[in-house]
Amino acid sequence: MLKLEDIKKNASVVGVEPGQIVRIVTTEPVGDNALTVYYKTAEGRLLERMLFRTNEVNLSLAEAGRPWPFDANGEDFKLAAEAWRINPAHLFDPMMAVHTSNVEPLPHQITAVHESILPRQPLRYVLADDPGAGKTIMAERALGHEVINVSAQKCGWDVTSINLDLNKLLGRSTAPCA
Repeated sequence: MLKLEDIKKNASVVGVEPGQIVRIVTTEPVGDNALTVYYKTAEGRLLERMLFRTNEVNLSLAEAGRPWPFDANGEDFKLAAEAWRINPAHLFDPMMAVHTSNVEPLPHQITAVHESILPRQPLRYVLADDPGAGKTIMAERALGHEVINVSAQKCGWDVTSINLDLNKLLGRSTAPCA
């Protein structure tokens, strides 16, 4: 609660205009229980209003500060920036998920995904194998590759030539995938 006597020139006050912070330009006392304030709104309009003791409960000084403070944790910012940086990395390296994860795929998992599952369209399979054979890893690779191919086809790119070029760059077999 702000007293009428505490309202001074250049003060930022909440409660004069509903839902706005106004800057006081000047004030004129009108007796003991009233005050005429001349103020500017956020839009720059110059207005005046008479305030009474009953208005004091709605008045308060506005908090000084920036609308977006720059006091967040720097490590969190670096983590978010790195996430945005690596977001499109799979477009340039089909094995990006494998290279950046703690999971080391076995050769039979890579072969199963790139030579058996991906070339067959449409993908309607039950992926079954012995316990511990890496079905989850193979399913993730197949789904990730399919998402990339669908995105590329929506953009009008030639998916077969993209896969061939990427395979040549990575030193893999150049057999077409799809």
